[in-house]
Amino acid sequence: MTAASDIEQRLAELETRLAFQEHSIGELSDALADARMESARNSETLLRVTAELKQLRTLLYADPGSEPPPPHY
Repeated sequence: MTAASDIEQRLAELETRLAFQEHSIGELSDALADARMESARNSETLLRVTAELKQLRTLLYADPGSEPPPPHY
């Protein structure tokens, strides 16, 4: 093997590795974007469910004095 062909082979290997790394980085970036979107959706859902739970607790544990008397009075 000559020095020129050795350099060409090493250059081709480096280009292959670079292409693989660029592809991997692109996939990781997409996965991170998906995870962030899912996290945002989960946060919105958690806030909505928490608000609904607070509303239900308010209805379930209402002050008995604020309720109208039963019909038999």
